[in-house]
Amino acid sequence: MRKRIIAGNWKMYKTMDEAKSFVTEVKGRLPESDQVQAVICPPSLYLSELTSLSEDSMLGIGAQTMHDTDEGAFTGEVSPKMLAELHIPFVILGHSERRQYFNETDETVNKKVLAAFSHELTPIVCVGESLKQREEGKTVETVAMQVKKAFEGVQAEQAKRAIIAYEPVWAIGTGKTATANDANDVCKEIRSEIGQLYDEETASAIRIQYGGSVKPSNLAELLSMDDIDGALVGGASLDADSFVEMIEVASHA
Repeated sequence: MRKRIIAGNWKMYKTMDEAKSFVTEVKGRLPESDQVQAVICPPSLYLSELTSLSEDSMLGIGAQTMHDTDEGAFTGEVSPKMLAELHIPFVILGHSERRQYFNETDETVNKKVLAAFSHELTPIVCVGESLKQREEGKTVETVAMQVKKAFEGVQAEQAKRAIIAYEPVWAIGTGKTATANDANDVCKEIRSEIGQLYDEETASAIRIQYGGSVKPSNLAELLSMDDIDGALVGGASLDADSFVEMIEVASHA
């Protein structure tokens, strides 16, 4: 059975004091379960402090993005080398907001995926269709191509460790959520694409999350689906009670 993973993407929210208070409150309340991983991805400014604060707890810390090179004249960027030195295990790559607002492409996402693996980081690779693509019936085509390009040059043993987050762009921050069956259908297609790129063993091993207005009230139904192994959560991960509840749901669903 694939281990579930609930990852909170904090985006550009919380002050340092608020972030520290969240971790202090949450880390002792998480259920001890080998069936689910709990991860938060705060702004990069807080990574070092929260990594230390969450040490020896069930709470993992991840980054929201990174550059694809180790160092250079790239003002404002964070490198995989820097994340590795802080022992950050996870990094979100290719989030739709990065693609929309910061000109990330399938090609740059691929470079970052390769860089992540070169530093033993686990990439959470985001894919998803726009509302226009969905209405045109191009969901599977779009998502499959994003997966194919993101994993170009990635070895099977690396791919097994990766996480893919299916986030339909039209569901992010809108309050709209794909039905559990619809989400699972796309996640199943993603797994099939991985199987075609590699083999069935790799397809069975890779974990696939759903993201898009996920909250405690709809998480159990999503996790009841065969091909959904967790969730990439936005707003609902900012509240300590809500986040803990989602980990509890994932532990028992």
